Amino acid sequence: MKKQIANNKKAYHDYFIEKEYQCGIALQGTEVKALRMGRCSIKESFIKIIGHEAFILGMNISPYEKGNIFNHDALRDRKLLLHKHEITKLKDAVQQAGYTLVPLRVYFLKHLVKVDIGLAKGKKLHDKRESIKKRDLKREAARSFKIGNL
Repeated sequence: MKKQIANNKKAYHDYFIEKEYQCGIALQGTEVKALRMGRCSIKESFIKIIGHEAFILGMNISPYEKGNIFNHDALRDRKLLLHKHEITKLKDAVQQAGYTLVPLRVYFLKHLVKVDIGLAKGKKLHDKRESIKKRDLKREAARSFKIGNL
């Protein structure tokens, strides 16, 4: 059972997502409580591989209201929990031209916080226009089908 916390719609608009990976995230005490309240944003975050470890940078988890001195830094770098072979595979893919790693969604899976990351290739302006055109045609077809069935 998944309970979604944050979704990165901008990633699907700006990138072609080639492959998705599910990974855990290392959190401090009050961060989990803040996530349970839905206080998370991954719109401007990205993933960087440093050495043999993957980190998510720019992920904003707002401080927990009742956390007082035990609160965390909202924009700190957080370690992603991946297997070593997955990290080396991602590192090799990112070194290819045009590939990057972006977070797609943050959610609870049972009692664990998980992050879906995507191996992505950037879209050009004409690609974005084409995907907008396809989405509009799909929406128009669904609308006409709905009107026809009434």
